[in-house]
Amino acid sequence: MNVNDRPERWTEATVHPDMWADPDRDPRNSEGPSPEGELATLRDFLTNYRLTLRMKCEGLDAEQLARRSVPPSTMSLLGLVRHLAEVERDWRNWITDGEPLPKLYGKRDADFDGAVGDPALVDAAFADLEREQAATDAELARHGDPGARVGRERIAVRELLVHRVDEYARHCGHADLLRECVDGRVGQ
Repeated sequence: MNVNDRPERWTEATVHPDMWADPDRDPRNSEGPSPEGELATLRDFLTNYRLTLRMKCEGLDAEQLARRSVPPSTMSLLGLVRHLAEVERDWRNWITDGEPLPKLYGKRDADFDGAVGDPALVDAAFADLEREQAATDAELARHGDPGARVGRERIAVRELLVHRVDEYARHCGHADLLRECVDGRVGQ
C-alpha cells in the first residue's frame, strides 16, 4: 500500500461509532466495583492493556500484522507483540536472582526487524508473548508487598508493575495508529 492510500475509517461498534467495540462486547469492561488495593489495581490495568493489544491484532492476517504502516519506522503490530515478549523476559531478568535468560530474538531491534508476514512466525510470537507474560506474572505473584525489593537489581514490585503498565499503554497507542493504517479500524 502506498503511504498516500489511506483506508476508510471504520468500526464494528454500533452503539458508539467512535469506539472499537460496543461496550457490552468489550472484554476490558467489567461490571461492579474497581479492584481493591494497589496490586490488584495495577494488575487490572495491565490485564486491560494486554487485552487491548490483542484486540488491535484480531482479524488480521500475517502480512497485515507485519505491515510497517508508518515508514520509515520498522514498527508493526507483529513487531509490537514480539517486542513486548522480549521486554517481559527482560523484566523477569531484573527480578530474579539467577543468570539472565538470553534475548528471545537476538540482537537489538530484532523483535521489530524480524517481524515478517509468516503465519508460523505470527503464531510463535503470540506463544512467546503468552509464555513470557505468564512467567513474569508468576514471579511477581510470589511477592504480596508492592514495596518489596526483588532480584539482583533490588527493584520494587510496584516499580516493575507501573513500568509494565506504562510500556503496554504506550504501545497500545502505537497499535491504534498501526491498525488504522492497515485497514482503517479506529481505536477506542
